[in-house]
Amino acid sequence: MLERVLIAALLTAAGYAAWQVFTRWQLGRAAQAGSGRDPLLSDAPSGIPTIVYFTTPTCAPCRLQQTPTLERLKGELGDALHVVRVDATEQPDAASRWGVVSVPTLFILGADGAPRHVHNGVVSAAVLKQQLVTA
Repeated sequence: MLERVLIAALLTAAGYAAWQVFTRWQLGRAAQAGSGRDPLLSDAPSGIPTIVYFTTPTCAPCRLQQTPTLERLKGELGDALHVVRVDATEQPDAASRWGVVSVPTLFILGADGAPRHVHNGVVSAAVLKQQLVTA
């Protein structure tokens, strides 16, 4: 019994470590894309945080959860937030540049344009607000 608990703990730790490596890799890709002023960011105003949101037309969680959350957040924050929506099926090269492997994927860029956070999957408005404050 103790061996099973130990194996479960090791697998959990290995999974967490792999997830951390993956998200750091994605943030690195986003930093490379942003440093060369990626075409996705051509109309992003300087001095305010930006959310780069990768989605597809067939993504149900995107349509039903993430898009309404972002629209509500944009309505609340107005000009204090810029949202870039990217259809990964229409722009696969952009998804590749940013290291996107699933949708929805959101990158939170600080006011200086540097990537601060990445989310693979649906994220709540409360989490986004908190991260935008620190961005």
